[in-house]
Amino acid sequence: MSQPKSALRRNGFTFKQFFVAHDRCAMKVSTDGILLGAWAPVAGVRRVLDIGTGSGLLALMLAQRTPQSVKIDAVELDSQAAEQARENAAESPWAARVEVHHADILSWLQAENGRYELIVCNPPYYEQGVACATPEREQARYTTTLDHQNLLRCAVNAVTEEGFFCVVLPESISSAFTEQALSMGWHLRLRTDVAETDLRLPHRVLLAFSPRAGECFSDRLVLRGPDQHYSEGYTALTQAFYLFM
Repeated sequence: MSQPKSALRRNGFTFKQFFVAHDRCAMKVSTDGILLGAWAPVAGVRRVLDIGTGSGLLALMLAQRTPQSVKIDAVELDSQAAEQARENAAESPWAARVEVHHADILSWLQAENGRYELIVCNPPYYEQGVACATPEREQARYTTTLDHQNLLRCAVNAVTEEGFFCVVLPESISSAFTEQALSMGWHLRLRTDVAETDLRLPHRVLLAFSPRAGECFSDRLVLRGPDQHYSEGYTALTQAFYLFM
């Protein structure tokens, strides 16, 4: 028997098993985050780290996809977003498994001794550009507080030998990010190029890096078919989360 659909709520996004409020977060629930949360490999995971959790979206998606024994640390620099992520986690079915930390990831990791089989991040994409409406949105959008080199260094110091570090990036900067990662000893193991339709070039890239060398598996995901409905591939990836699938 299928579960009854949740009632839609305001100031956030209602998923099948949880609700993400995001009215106090600079960056809202987006297709980028949903893609990463549904795509990141979770086989054999015992501990998960979400860097820059924002509303807590990725942490909650990964909690849904993993066994009850898996613990998830979600770190967020912005105080309002961290508090909202805590509230979202507390109201979810996985309150005991998701711990939100209001901290700078660079200093927070220095006090942590454990390592993670999976690290995820929907990172700031761009170098400083046009000023944003708020400092919080600027922090979430630009690499001024966490550039890609420091992000990669954080992850390499926190991942297990056979673990994965997964990100979603604009296609336009994915090559530079990958080159930087390879130069620091990472190995690209999974890559999915994401296009809006079959007729368009990819605009997003999902990447999974590991400290361990191995074959890289690459594929392509199209979000919408000719009728503008979600494609079979995107539906298969995300149907455990969207209410309307």
